[in-house]
Parts: sequence; structure tokens; C-alpha cells
Amino acid sequence: MKKIINISLIFILGVLSACTDLDVTPKNDLTPDVFFTEDDAYARFLDRIYAGLAVTGQQGPAGNADIKGIDEGFSQYIRQYWQLQELSTDEAVIAWVQDDGLFDLHDHSWGSANPFVRATYYRIFFQVSLANEFLRESTDDKLDGRGVSEEVRAEMPAFRAEARFLRALSYWHGIDLFGNIPFYTEEQAIGGSAPRQASREEVFNYLIGELQDIEADMLAPGTNAYGRADRAALWMLQAKLYLNGEVYTGKPYYTECIAACNKVISSGAFSLQENYSHNFLADNHLSPEIIFAVNFDGEFTQTYGGTTYLVHAAIGGNMDAANFGVNSGWGGLRTTSALVDLFPDETGGIDERAIFYTDGQTKSIESLTEFTNGYAVPKYQNVTSDGTPGSDLTFADTDYPMFRLADAYLMYAEAVLRNGQGGDVATAVGYINQLRERAYNNANGNITADGLTLDFILDERARELYWEGHRRQDLIRYNLFTENGIWPWKGGVKEGKTTEAFRNLYPIPANDLLANPNLSQNDGY
Repeated sequence: MKKIINISLIFILGVLSACTDLDVTPKNDLTPDVFFTEDDAYARFLDRIYAGLAVTGQQGPAGNADIKGIDEGFSQYIRQYWQLQELSTDEAVIAWVQDDGLFDLHDHSWGSANPFVRATYYRIFFQVSLANEFLRESTDDKLDGRGVSEEVRAEMPAFRAEARFLRALSYWHGIDLFGNIPFYTEEQAIGGSAPRQASREEVFNYLIGELQDIEADMLAPGTNAYGRADRAALWMLQAKLYLNGEVYTGKPYYTECIAACNKVISSGAFSLQENYSHNFLADNHLSPEIIFAVNFDGEFTQTYGGTTYLVHAAIGGNMDAANFGVNSGWGGLRTTSALVDLFPDETGGIDERAIFYTDGQTKSIESLTEFTNGYAVPKYQNVTSDGTPGSDLTFADTDYPMFRLADAYLMYAEAVLRNGQGGDVATAVGYINQLRERAYNNANGNITADGLTLDFILDERARELYWEGHRRQDLIRYNLFTENGIWPWKGGVKEGKTTEAFRNLYPIPANDLLANPNLSQNDGY
């Protein structure tokens, strides 16, 4: 199935133990033993964990939020994760000065009370709590006591592996953004003591072991329903952890990164989408390149976050919203000249990945609040590959490609250049040239081994993966995010400036520090 099936109104127990400041109310009066009398209950609960990456409550797009005290659109997982990873970099700026705290992201001036940092933090741990509760309710003892059918019992190892994968995904986002974080599993009693804070390295090591433990129970690459994680999604998560492992722990894991990338690539389950832009359209579920996506549907997963946000907010000025499959532009998101300058032809006439709208837009940004300052980036569109609008003109059908095969090629090449074992430069060059031949529609952009450098890979990652939630992480790995890198309007000045190294991490929200005495704030905040 393309989209996540029915998002049930299920009970949500245990989420109150996520972060001690999370204010979450059970969504109905069902008890576990009543809810799990239905044979499809476990599948519905697992669907709800997946859906937590896309939706914000039980009603949508607003009105019955999972997390109280935060606007539902602001609390959507992908929207907030994307903003922390992209608005803090050279790839994106936003015009909405009225949203208090949003400009802080590009300015590198956020603090522990920033509402967007807080929304991201709470959404991450809400997901962890959902996965924990699923694992509590699906033990052998619970299944025996409820007389679960043999058919469901047969599916349960894969179901539990997927829940553990989703928990690992959110914990990865947690250590990447916040460093030392609250840590708890299904073994912690509901209503027990507040979660302890675990070091970044401890959680990293836990995730490596966790993914190894569940690998055999994940379905084979390409065999799970679209939007559900399989073994290839697990390998991609391993590769992302290993590629950034030196940042997280001080120790290199590039050999392990190459091994994980090799598993993805050699599985044969995925291939490059012939047309780059088709990975970001309303029918991108047809792309053979997407390994794991967060599914959105204009009728059934209505939210002002996700790709609805990425489509609408990138439209303004004299752009015709109808051309992009929606009924309005929100006049917010653009890019800086730093990204534009990475493409040989800024209009996209050579490298087709340069999806910029330039008519009426200035390349340089004189005012962040003026949408026409900075090129627009309509990379995500709510039209299909044949130009048909999505099912709804407000809420996008376009899925968010969290993991693509192209990233496996790029990670492999970088890990080889960082002296990882088990790969070679010739193979890396071949992978990169596949991406560039797609971009140029010929071999004109191909490189040789001499041209394959770490600096080239960083730029190529920007050209291939911009606006997909990778840039902050990449710049930190290259030590260019804070004290070394400069781009337009970084630090709140037009020319840009370096910023303090402590901003490589976001702060633990002040509310959670007050509520949980086990937590210590990150240095500098």
C-alpha cells in the first residue's frame, strides 16, 4: 500500500514517562486487554508509531494534539526535524519573523526556551514512548495471556523489530541534535522515576547493538509494505550512525559504514530513479530509489507539517501555486547564494538537480523577511510525474524520502576517502558518476579519481541531498557548522560570521530540565 492505513484511536500508555514534562492524554478509555482482543490491534498500534512521524494527533490537521501546549503544525516531526537540520545551515532561510524563535535557527542564537527546539525534542521522545509501549504489550507473556492467533504470533518478531527500529531512528535523531539525552526502554516501569540521562556515546553503542539484534527479524530489502522499514532501512540507519560515529564518540567507524552501504547497494532491491525530480513529487512512492519514506496523503494524513509545509512554504512572489499542485503559497522558505553557487549553472540548465525558481527572485538576500530575496526552491511538489495535482490542494500527497540509494553511494565514497576499509576509490568514483550522469543526462559532469576529494563529496552531498535534512549533520562532520563555516546571514549578519562551537548541539529544553532533576544542560546554554 502507498499510504499508511487507518490511524486508529488507540490508547497511549507510558508516554507520560517519556520526558517528565510531556503532557499527553490517553486518547480513549480502552484498556490494553480490551484493545488487544482484536486480531489486528497490534498492526494498528504499529501503524500508529509510523504515523507519529507524519501526523500530530488523532484528528488532523489540528484540534486533538498528541502533545499539549504546542501548535500542532509546529509539533509535526518532519517539519521540526527538517528545520533544525536545514534552517541552521546555508541551505535554507525563512521569512516568518512573526514566528517567535524561528529566526534564531539561522542566526545561531537559539536558547533553551526556543519553541522549535522544544517541539522537536518532545516529538522525538513521544515516538520513543510509543515504541516502548508497543514492546511492553507484545511480549510472549502478553500474547499468551490474550490468546493471540498463530497468524499474529508469526508476524510479531517482525513487528517488534520494526518498533525497535523506529525507536532507534528517534534515538539517533536525539543524540544527533541534543547529545546526552533522557534514556529509557520498555523495561522502565510506567509511572516510575524520571528517566536518567545517558551519554551520547552510551546511546550510540546501545543503538549499534540494538540494530544488530533486530537485523535478522526485519523483512528482506524491498519486501515490506511501502513506508514500512525493512532490512535496507536498518542498514541505512547503521550507515548514518557509523558515518557520524566519530562526532558522537570520538572514534572512527568508517569501515563499518562501508560495510553497511555495501549491504544496501548489493541487495539489488533499489536503483536510481531515472529523473531526479521524481523523487520529490506526489507519486514518489513509485521511485525505485527511496529506501524509507515518511508517508503523506492529502486525504488521510492531513498536517501543516511534513511535505505540506515544504511545498507551500517554498512558494511565493510571482510563483503560481497551481503549477506546484497546491492552492496557495506561504511565502517562507528560500535558499542562500552559498547553495546556488555549488551548481555550475544556477538556473539548472546543466545540473538538473538545481531546482531553483529565479523569476522575480534575487540571488542575494538583503532582507530575510522578503520572500523575493533569495532563490525559491520548489523541490517538493504536490503534482505527479505526469503533472496531475495531488488528491488535495492543501495537503500534499508527496512522501518525505528519509533514506535514498543516492545517499548510500555518497556515504560509501566519503567513508572510503576517510580511510575506511572494505571499499575502493574506483568503485566510489563509479557511484558518484552515476549520480552525475543522471544530473547531466550525459557524462559531461563525470569526475576522475583525482577529483574525488572530501571537499568535493561535501559539495556533492549538498547538490544531491539539499533540503532533505542532512546539511547540519554534514557540516558538523566537516567541522564547518559553527566556528569555521560562514554563509549569508549566519549569526544574524548579512555577510555571515562564525559562531560558538557549543552550538553544534541544541539545548535540552528548559521545561524538561525543571521537571527532571536527572538532566544536565549542554555546555554553553
